Amino acid sequence: MTAIVTGAGRGFGRAIATALRETGRTVVGVARTPAEGLPYDMVTADAADPAVALALVRRHRPRVLVLNAGVIPAMGPIDTLDWADFERNWQVDTRHVFEWTKAALRLPLAPGSVVVAMSSGAALRGSPVSGGYAGAKAAIRFIAGYGADESTRRGLGLRFATVLPPLTPATELGRAGVAGYAARNGTAPDYRVTVTADQVARRVLDVIDGSGAYTEEVVAG
Repeated sequence: MTAIVTGAGRGFGRAIATALRETGRTVVGVARTPAEGLPYDMVTADAADPAVALALVRRHRPRVLVLNAGVIPAMGPIDTLDWADFERNWQVDTRHVFEWTKAALRLPLAPGSVVVAMSSGAALRGSPVSGGYAGAKAAIRFIAGYGADESTRRGLGLRFATVLPPLTPATELGRAGVAGYAARNGTAPDYRVTVTADQVARRVLDVIDGSGAYTEEVVAG
């Protein structure tokens, strides 16, 4: 059984891909930056490119698809950002979930396949120092739900899920967020880890092994 994990070179993606490999699955990781020494195959590519999504889905026909790719948002109060800063996560995080969901439905993947979209707790609560990040992650929730609806409507038998981890300095993005909030509040950054990448990976595995056309999992910090 093959799994594809986007953003698999670091952070949550690396932990999720490693955990999937440990279950005996064949894992293909996708990342824009080359990564070596990982216990799974890596493809260096832009996950937000629709041609990449379609080609890899056709080639590997994964039974598990984890959509985790993203960029670190520009950090600062809303009036310090320009539009290019604000839209950064829409162009990568949200677009790649859109493109891979589209590919999974159009191929389609085999019945029983599961598509997991990695969102964020910011999608529920907002994130005033990271521009469009929270909105981009909220849109990911909707896309996954739309995918589930279309699968059910067409009788495809695909499962979709959204996982919403909290801000945690266990990842590079999380450390940037902690620093951004500290700068805004005039306090020292607190880099104590409350949720690890491995804990998030285990919750993703639980979702993959679950049931139901659509599942939403909030990982508490």
